[in-house]
Amino acid sequence: MMESSGGPYLNTAAVASPVGVARLLQVAFGCTTFSLVAHQGGFSAAYGTFCMFVWCFCFAVTIFIITCEFTRLHSCLSISWGNFTAAFAMLATLMSITAAVIYPLYFAQFGCYSISCKVRDFRIAASVFAGLMFIAYAVEVFLTRAKPGQVTNYMATVSGLLKIVQAFVACIIFGALVNDSQYSNYVATQWCVAVYSFCFVVTVVVVGFKVTGRTAMLRCPFERFVVIYTFVAILMYVSAAVIWPVFCFDSKYGSPWRPYQCSQGKCPWDSQLVIAIFTYVNLVLYIVDLAYSQRIRFVSHP
Repeated sequence: MMESSGGPYLNTAAVASPVGVARLLQVAFGCTTFSLVAHQGGFSAAYGTFCMFVWCFCFAVTIFIITCEFTRLHSCLSISWGNFTAAFAMLATLMSITAAVIYPLYFAQFGCYSISCKVRDFRIAASVFAGLMFIAYAVEVFLTRAKPGQVTNYMATVSGLLKIVQAFVACIIFGALVNDSQYSNYVATQWCVAVYSFCFVVTVVVVGFKVTGRTAMLRCPFERFVVIYTFVAILMYVSAAVIWPVFCFDSKYGSPWRPYQCSQGKCPWDSQLVIAIFTYVNLVLYIVDLAYSQRIRFVSHP
């Protein structure tokens, strides 16, 4: 005789709720996008490979999340599931919008000059579905974000979401650094690299602590640690925001204008400009993060 269970094994809300529907759309749009590209659209070089990686990675992780929530297997994992899904949704939003901009910029075109019209149509369709995929992830972030006065997971708060954005912006900076930025020319610019690296590593550690639910390992309250670190990161980024432009664009050390002999895509000045811009972007993000870190209240969830 079969024993009655304490409850259903399958969680239909995982696919029937607004968040569940958004995730199903993410899977559908992601699968359609990389299928169109792989079948006929095509991709090449580092930009195309990055886009293909983003679509496949986001598709795979979203399938994993839907499967775990639908079968309730996430309760068997030793991580903070709410923090994990919130962090991934924000990361996927940033990655998907990057791919949705890069792919049509480098591969899509309205004419059939260098490619067949069939390939052109596939690339335009892939670009459209890449944009829809980004919207689906942005909708999930909107639906799961912390509401005013609500007790929720840290990664769903503004401060938690900003941590993902800060780490993503740092990755953009690193990409520009390795693209012939000539940061090794001066000790001062090497200090800036140290600032970017230190803040990136600590930000990733903070996210890792929340996702794995290991904040108890810290010898001080997690909220205090986050506030102190964010304040230190602001001071360090202020120094980088002053030093980097001086040693790259002042006429004594570099060039205030783009050298005319620089080739497109292989110009150190371009990389230095990208780094300068995103240094200020991250500085603003850390300032906003510090402001919100003073106001949030959250609890840990298994």
